[in-house]
Amino acid sequence: MLASFFFVCWRIGQLTTLIPPVGILAWFVDGFVKNNQLTPGFVMVLFIVSVLAAVWALDTLLRHSNAKRSALFISFVDLCFFGAFIAGIYQLRDIASSSCSNFHFSSFYVSLGPFGFAGDESGNPLSVHLSRTCSLLKTAFAFGLMNTMSFFLTSILAYLMHHHEEKHSKGEKSSRRRSSHSSRRGHSSRHHRNSSDRRRDYDV
Repeated sequence: MLASFFFVCWRIGQLTTLIPPVGILAWFVDGFVKNNQLTPGFVMVLFIVSVLAAVWALDTLLRHSNAKRSALFISFVDLCFFGAFIAGIYQLRDIASSSCSNFHFSSFYVSLGPFGFAGDESGNPLSVHLSRTCSLLKTAFAFGLMNTMSFFLTSILAYLMHHHEEKHSKGEKSSRRRSSHSSRRGHSSRHHRNSSDRRRDYDV
């Protein structure tokens, strides 16, 4: 089935595009934690969504043969991840318009804690390479956008898998009914012939 084949292909692609943002955002989370600062929402939301999505994608890929029977549920969960990724990239939306060459003029520079203004004031080494910080955030944003569209597509593919599985199961039930009906008819016909033979023997 084409929907099932494309679903597997897109799942592999999702895993490939989820690993980079998880690694990038984990580096930011680690930096905030080590400096005893709360991780801002624009990092934390997309990080949590990416981690959960990676676990979900891996689980459904490894159990794909069993997942066909629960394709409608998978479609629903993928649609939920689609919405969650929208929330994540919305939180990080300001980085898209930020210039990495003049990042210290960006609003992100102030809110980045040890990676931004506060880190620069305290001499934190995390704030030294501002252009790299900006580039990493832009990369995470881009991968988040890609996975938003990707999970919407796999939600549709999973629904098509469910639709195909439903038609297939209905076809099998119909075939079993016809087989059972023809078997009963054959049994009835044989019973009728045997009864007729016994009546003829009695007449003689």
